[in-house]
Amino acid sequence: MAAAAASGSVPAAPRVGLLYDNRMCAHATPDGEDHPESPERLRAIWRKLVAEGIASRCQVLKAKEANENHIASVHTQDHIKLMRDISSKEYDSSRDDIAKGFNSIYFNEGSSESAFLAAGSVIEVSEKVAAGELNSAIALVRPPGHHAERDAAMGFCLFNNVAVAANYLLNERPDLCIKKILIVDWDVHHGNGTQKMFYDDPRVLFFSVHRFDFGSFYPSQGDASHCFIGEGAGQGYNINVPWEHGKCGDADYVAVWDHILLPIAEAFDPDIILVSAGFDAALGDPLGGCCITPNGYALLLTKLLGFANGRVVMALEGGYNLKSIANSVCACAKVLLGDKFAFNAREKRPFESTWRVIKMVRDELKTYWPVLSSKLPKNVPLRSVPLYIEPYASSGSESDVEDVDELPDAVSSVDIVQVVDDGLSERITMLKLDQDNVATKNTSSCTTVEQSPTDSVQVQNDGSVVAPTRIYDLPFTWRSALSKVYVWYASFGSNMWTPRFLCYIEGGKVDGMSISCFGSHDTSPPRGTMWKNVPHRLFFGRSSTPCWGTGGVAFLNPEINYNDKSYICMYKITLEQFNDVLFQENRLVDSSEDGKNEFPDSPLIGLSEMESISSNKALHLESIKDSWYSNVLHLGEEDGLPILTMTCPSTDVARHKSGELPLAPPSETYSATLIKGLVEGKQLDTQEAANYINDAAARGL
Repeated sequence: MAAAAASGSVPAAPRVGLLYDNRMCAHATPDGEDHPESPERLRAIWRKLVAEGIASRCQVLKAKEANENHIASVHTQDHIKLMRDISSKEYDSSRDDIAKGFNSIYFNEGSSESAFLAAGSVIEVSEKVAAGELNSAIALVRPPGHHAERDAAMGFCLFNNVAVAANYLLNERPDLCIKKILIVDWDVHHGNGTQKMFYDDPRVLFFSVHRFDFGSFYPSQGDASHCFIGEGAGQGYNINVPWEHGKCGDADYVAVWDHILLPIAEAFDPDIILVSAGFDAALGDPLGGCCITPNGYALLLTKLLGFANGRVVMALEGGYNLKSIANSVCACAKVLLGDKFAFNAREKRPFESTWRVIKMVRDELKTYWPVLSSKLPKNVPLRSVPLYIEPYASSGSESDVEDVDELPDAVSSVDIVQVVDDGLSERITMLKLDQDNVATKNTSSCTTVEQSPTDSVQVQNDGSVVAPTRIYDLPFTWRSALSKVYVWYASFGSNMWTPRFLCYIEGGKVDGMSISCFGSHDTSPPRGTMWKNVPHRLFFGRSSTPCWGTGGVAFLNPEINYNDKSYICMYKITLEQFNDVLFQENRLVDSSEDGKNEFPDSPLIGLSEMESISSNKALHLESIKDSWYSNVLHLGEEDGLPILTMTCPSTDVARHKSGELPLAPPSETYSATLIKGLVEGKQLDTQEAANYINDAAARGL
């Protein structure tokens, strides 16, 4: 090195591979409809790289289709065959129906070739980096891959591109001496498919940092939690860092890098790093709702280059804002090329919740990685959980995102990257966690959430509820939003008895019920319970129910009558859970052939409906007008939260009065359940409760 310096020679710039192939743009929606995962994603990135002079500084590669045998290392033969044939004329009439059988998938005539090219491309660049032909590489591929599971496409992903490449290096090319692979998945969504493929394999250290939102954020699977750490020989080699909410940005990710990923990476000592490089955690992304800047990504990547001799392969995953994804990939490419950059943090403090998650993950993994047992400093400057959290950012792909800072000329090493963030990197690196000195907030409190245009159902002038139909209006969008909004659900019937109500939350049944409940997506128990009286008439109508057999069931007359008084037991639950109860009460949930519960794709009560209910004190759900509980009433507020219940529409009350619908006393088992609720809730004694029910059943309307 001294001789080189004396002679004035300049080290050669890193050899960076850049794979781009327009053939992967052939995968598109069958009818040309707009979709976040569009061909324009690749084109926008390529245009940016060409305009910035990046492409000309890289070794540009063309895609190669993957060999089916290599894909078979992680996918079943049936899945491979379907992906190979789905674009053929044989499937022209059934292609759309097959796509609907998967979670968030579309197919067209270009899907098969694109899928095989995407998987083959990641193999191609990984092989060249492992062999030393390239120092690092970026594979601009689509469709993405990290959600694809062994036997199923999902979440816009057809083949698991990174998993295919990792298996290829480990099992097909022993001559390359790749024995340990670190997979870093920084896509905003959990890499569920990749996790499952390596869950018991200690040769692969899988790290995923993602929005979790307590299980409500896509893919809404519990195994995205921090406590899923691998099994068998792979215990400790699966690391999940699950954000509790959106808005996480540069400071949050840097803190996780410095206090979880980098210490473990040093101990693991990987031979190569594969990055599932989704950019949907970027500022302005329409699906992610997080705030990483382009230079934030550059800093995260810079920190990874300190391992595996800088052998890093980036494979594109998500990222749906065209400007932010192009800027972010460009910033990362400049880092791989050896450019230095100035890092100016938008926000210098991680969230309190980030610090809490870091502590949970370290505690879970310290047995396997002793380096995590070290103490971390006290009095860390943190910021509060935001009171206003958008579940998704702007719905437009051209949202304003600050441009990548202009970078000086290339230099020989990323080691001299300059951080000028008023000490952010140093402060976060020095953070030492002491739980007694970290102020935390209860994130279960009510949070105001605004839905994007793609999240909410629409209420027409006639009051009917119309579900969105666009292909990317997925169930996780509304669930993620409504999981942060709390309401009081008021029960006047059998749900007054808490064990019976919990059947709607946790699933199952109690004595007297002939059929089981499906339960809610979110099985968390109520955050509070209280009782009230309301000026509505309790009555029992209909003649039998599937659950309780012969006899009437409880309804409230929607009209207020101050001469009447009914008891209600109120449970503090999320608006997502309230919708799940509403679905079950109206028998809108079914079991599929594989035993999974199938809920409606759209909520009956979203945020726009909440505004209508608050203003009008009631909302008749025209879309389920023939169901028994199609009328949602607003009974007031408690602790600033709305009190909602569900009953029959006023037209049914008129039909009961006319005799068109029967009034009938409840069955003995149903009455007993109501009595248990009133007695255990300390509202009435057993005899008083029986008299209350009998009186409601005996009086005419």
